[in-house]
Amino acid sequence: MIDVVKIDFAKMDGLVPGIVQDAKTGEMLMLGFLNEASYAKTLDSGFVTFWSRTRQKLWMKGETSGNRLRVIEASTDCDNDALLFKVEVEGDGLVCHEGTVSCFTKNIALEAR
Repeated sequence: MIDVVKIDFAKMDGLVPGIVQDAKTGEMLMLGFLNEASYAKTLDSGFVTFWSRTRQKLWMKGETSGNRLRVIEASTDCDNDALLFKVEVEGDGLVCHEGTVSCFTKNIALEAR
């Protein structure tokens, strides 16, 4: 029997952050938000589905670009209010809408300490 983990959607007004990581390379690809419906759709379909805060609707990453995120493994943090999806990227592998593999491409200069 599989234990069902209860995700705490109440802390952030019905949303939890979902971190997406490449299952093979370990590279962090993107961050999105999920509500209960998008989380259920992700578990049901096997592909990461977010809640679009700007469009106010479900959004399966890659539904138009072909770069869908097939879930290989999913976990939650110790408070059950954040998700980590290890994925295999379909398509050309460019996850970011700016045409890069990862959304995390803008380095921030840090002062030497």
